[in-house]
Amino acid sequence: MKPNTNGMSESLESTAQQVADYLLGSGQQLATAESCTGGWIAKLLTDIAGSSEWFERGFVTYSNAAKQEMLGVSGQALAKHGAVSEAVVQEMVSGALAHSRASIALSVSGIAGPGGGTAEKPVGTVWFAWQREGASPVTACQQFPGDRDAVRRQAVIVALKGLLALN
Repeated sequence: MKPNTNGMSESLESTAQQVADYLLGSGQQLATAESCTGGWIAKLLTDIAGSSEWFERGFVTYSNAAKQEMLGVSGQALAKHGAVSEAVVQEMVSGALAHSRASIALSVSGIAGPGGGTAEKPVGTVWFAWQREGASPVTACQQFPGDRDAVRRQAVIVALKGLLALN
């Protein structure tokens, strides 16, 4: 990936622009629910001029308490499955739709490292969910190589590309 003047890779910018074009063209508004990406998806999308036309809001819910308070994630799902799980990203994405005016949403929760991994969920494990209003969530899990920045960068790309794949 070739860096540009603001240090962002062309791939990140071009994928974000594809999402912008898709949302604007379809008349949809997006809400994001981010944990391990820490708002990177929302920042990337709102770097695009005119994003208020299609970006409704972003939730950065890094702690379990924030996931519960802002998105309505159940304590039971967190206790049984952990924050990095299919169950939790499903509740996060549904909560993003329920607590916004968006018609489509995405969520991401993972272990970016360098610590925090386990044998069952090693560093680089990231769960994603995407959902349209009135539909069931679509989920995916990825295992990314690299350091913290690399894991987070790859998660941003997968989250955006997954949104485009909902077509």
